[in-house]
Parts: sequence; C-alpha cells; structure tokens
Amino acid sequence: MYSVILCGGSGTRLWPLSRKNYPKQFLSLYSDKSLLQETFLRMREIMPKENIFIQVNRENYYNVLNQIKDIEKKYDFGQISIEPEARNTAPAITLAVKYLESKFKVNPDAPIIFLPADHFIGNKEKYLNTVNDALKNVGDRIGTIGIVPDRPETGYGYIKKGEKIGSGYKVAEFKEKPNIELAKKYVDSKEYLWNSGMYLFNSKTLLKELERYQPEVFKLASEGIEKLVESFSNLPSISIDVAISEKSDNVFVFEGDFGWNDIGSFESLAEVTPKNPDLIALNSNNVFAHSRSNKLVATIGVNDLIIVESNDCILVHKKGEGQNVKKITDYLKEKNRKELEDILVVHRPWGKYEILIDTPIYKVKRLTVYPEAKLSTQSHFHRVEHWIVVKGIAKVKTGNNEVYLRENESTFIPNLTTHSLENPGKINLEVIEVQTGSYLEEDDIIRYDDQYGRATEDINQ
Repeated sequence: MYSVILCGGSGTRLWPLSRKNYPKQFLSLYSDKSLLQETFLRMREIMPKENIFIQVNRENYYNVLNQIKDIEKKYDFGQISIEPEARNTAPAITLAVKYLESKFKVNPDAPIIFLPADHFIGNKEKYLNTVNDALKNVGDRIGTIGIVPDRPETGYGYIKKGEKIGSGYKVAEFKEKPNIELAKKYVDSKEYLWNSGMYLFNSKTLLKELERYQPEVFKLASEGIEKLVESFSNLPSISIDVAISEKSDNVFVFEGDFGWNDIGSFESLAEVTPKNPDLIALNSNNVFAHSRSNKLVATIGVNDLIIVESNDCILVHKKGEGQNVKKITDYLKEKNRKELEDILVVHRPWGKYEILIDTPIYKVKRLTVYPEAKLSTQSHFHRVEHWIVVKGIAKVKTGNNEVYLRENESTFIPNLTTHSLENPGKINLEVIEVQTGSYLEEDDIIRYDDQYGRATEDINQ
C-alpha cells in the first residue's frame, strides 16, 4: 500500500491566512501541526514512511521540505515530486503514478491512495479503518471515499451509491454542487455521499482508464517520466472527476463517517476550532474570531460575524458569505497588491523569517535558521544589516573574517560586503536582523553561492 499527498492547492477562500507563498495546507489551524503534517502523520500509522509520497508545485517545495523535516527526520526527500505547472488533479495524479513507477519501481498492481493535504479528520481511528479497508478491497477499480452527509450542503459535489458490493458501492452517478432544495433531497434519501476528493487505485487501472477516456494524457504518460515532465504544461487542466470518474463504469465508493471537513471557508474552520479564549463578545452572538498573532479581539453589539487577523491584514465578513472571499483575492490580483501573495512569515530551505517592522527606511526581521543550515553568501548595494543573536550559536562570515556569535552578541554588515550566516549547532538559531538604507526590497542582492541550488530569482535570502 502507498499514499500520495497532493499539496498543490492555493486555499484562496482562507485569505488572509492562506497566501500564494504559504497556502492553507501549511497552516496550523486546529492543532500545533499543519494540515500537511496532520495528513502525513495519519498515513504514518498505517504504512511506513518509505511508502508515503508528496506532490507539490515548485513554489512550495521548501515549505513541504521544512515541515516534513520537523516531524520525520529520516524521510527520503526524493519522495517529494514537483509538478512543473498546475494542471489540476488528473495530470498531477498521472505524474505521481509515473514517478512512483519509474523512480521507486512500485508494483503496477499495488494500491495507492491520493489524499488532499488540507482536510480535517475528527475521528482518526474510524478514518484509518476506512482507508485500510478501501486499500485492501479496491482491486482493479477506481476507488473513492465518500462522506456520509450530516446536513444539506451546497458547497460539495455528491456521489450516488449504486449496487452494494462487499464493503463498498458501485458508483451510480456523480452530481455537481446542488442548490439547497436538491441538497435536502439528497440527504433525506440516504443514497448520496459527499465527494471528498480522496481517490485510490493501482497504476495499472489508472493507465487503462486514461487510455479509454483521456488518450492525450495516456499517450504522454506512456512515453516515460522525462517526456511527461517536459510536456506537462501541454496537458489539459482537468480534474480526475471530469477526466475519468464521471465517465467510467468502473468507479467504486467506500463510505466514510469520521468527522470530515475540507476547511474550505472560515465557517468550516469555525466548526472544528475551539472557541477563541481571546474573544470578548459583549452583546454579540455567533461570532468567530481567529488571530494569527494571538491578539485580543473584542466585539460589541454584533452578530453572525467572522473576524480573521493575520498581522498585516484583517478580514471581517458576515457568516454565510465565506464563499465570496475569493472575490477579495480576485480584487487583490487585479490591483497587483502584495497582500495576495506575501505573508509576513516566509519559509526558506534554511529556515524562515518573520517581518516584525517594515518601513521605507528600516526593516526588522526575526530569522530562524535550522541546525546545519546556511543562508547564501551575498551582498547588498543599498542596505546595511545588524544581526543580534537571541538563541543558539551563529557562524558569521563578513569578507575574509569569520566569527562565532552567541546569545546577546551582535555584528554589523556594511553594504557591498560579502557575508553569510550559518547555524553550526544542534538547535534552531534565532537572529534579529535590522536593515537600514534607502532601498530595502529583496531584489537588492548579489548572490555568490547557495548550497540549495536555488536560482537567484527564486529566493529572497
């Protein structure tokens, strides 16, 4: 048995928490682990880490790398495959299957479950039992896990159950997101399940179905992984539902009743998140507040509100309007606002940095550098930097000089001076960086070497 965690979503309906450079799956929303980490750890309970694979876009590769490092020190990072371009789930799953076949020699008959990285599971034991049962019984079919609905829901697609065979059902029909009246009929009939987007099958079956329903994708996949990667951007952007499931007569659904939530909006998040202890709601009802920086939120005389704070942005909307948050992100995109893509905590292969203060003439960051990690050797035209170590030990090179700095020690780096920062220790290094100068944007940089092999335009530190 194998699993592939699909990690390419953008999570625009959870703006301002979710941004392009740090989308929803990397956020810790209901526990001290991110949604990705929670998904990985669930799979870890039913299969070895060698059988868990992750697929991600290039922009978020290092987010995945750092988060998995935090929970699985000896993970083989060759098990993370990169999508050349976002082309929806059918091409993404095809690429993952060919990657497992070519790089890890996975048996074509071995069942593989494909999981979104960003879902909430309320009852882990029931979930794992369902997944185990599905993997053992899917055989040579296209399998999916449908969620037993507990309410009429217009935000999900539905699956109509057909003939019961063993522990699952032959799929009679896939239904698009219904209106509320139709959703009520679906739920009352007990013949329908929510479409969770979890799929399972072996690679032999997938390729057979692709040959029948998506010959263009099949042809490219048959030419090998290198050709598939090279021509990936030419593939149609199409979901696995549209590409195969809605057409095939070989789809099987397993019922899941384990407290599932796709956290597709802040209303969904409110359902699974404990009440905010730092919310004072005077003469207010049905208010949900989430503060990324743990700020106190106070309301007076308001009802049915969602309030979300994320350091640089605040979102307020009436409950029931969560699906319209995308209109905000569309507006930000149209106006080319940096708040669409950037978040004040930025993750890099060496660690992360958080912007504490940002003005036109000075900027303050908190850098966290992982053990044995190193920033690139670089210099700047317009800014000088002051580094103060607040935790751990820093190895600092400026020009030809090399020093070790301990807690409460600092150094000054003039402009046009080559410098690097390294953590030679065994615990995270934390440094306060103060930048001053006439120009403080991240493109004021000359880079001389980088141990992570990143292109200059792809990195900010």
